[in-house]
Amino acid sequence: MLFLGPPGSGKGTMAARLSALLGIPHVSTGDLFRENINKQTPLGMKVKKTLDSGGLVSDEITVEILRTRLGLNDAIRGFILDGFPRTIHQADSLSKIDNIDHAIELRCTREVLIRRLTGRRSCPVCRRIYHVDSMPSLVENICDDDGAQLYTRKDDNLESVNRRLALYEKETRPLSDWYGAKGLLRFVNGSREADVVFEEIREIVDI
Repeated sequence: MLFLGPPGSGKGTMAARLSALLGIPHVSTGDLFRENINKQTPLGMKVKKTLDSGGLVSDEITVEILRTRLGLNDAIRGFILDGFPRTIHQADSLSKIDNIDHAIELRCTREVLIRRLTGRRSCPVCRRIYHVDSMPSLVENICDDDGAQLYTRKDDNLESVNRRLALYEKETRPLSDWYGAKGLLRFVNGSREADVVFEEIREIVDI
């Protein structure tokens, strides 16, 4: 299954919770990108340049990275995608790799998205995500788990956030119609509290 929705809609949070409940991997293209960046692979360096400028990684690079990940043994029983597909071309490529049973789109107001994204803080060591309003660290700008200094990702500043939201509307929003035509799409209001959103998702996937 997969989650759709603009940056900041809660796709990663919901995918992680559902993954823990079902015992199948949460596959985030963002995590895959960062892994390749950290390993300084040729693809990772291309990804870094694009993300630093607030752009979207090309279909070809994303599909190549994802195909490798879904070929691992832990994805045989199923997987939960977060951040992929972003385009109709990617969705078509995904349909050739594996079948999708559910596509859930999280919808939020623009105000909520901007507040969530610009308030995010990340740990460079364990990659844990905090938020200055809804999920602050115990000590300001210090990770609770490892004591590392938290930072604001380059793609979480206001200029990059506005650019990312505009790109989403142009490139990714059409996926709603694509999956809707296949009878796989369900909409969920992602502006609400996380527990409320998750319970509705559980009802949709019948668990």
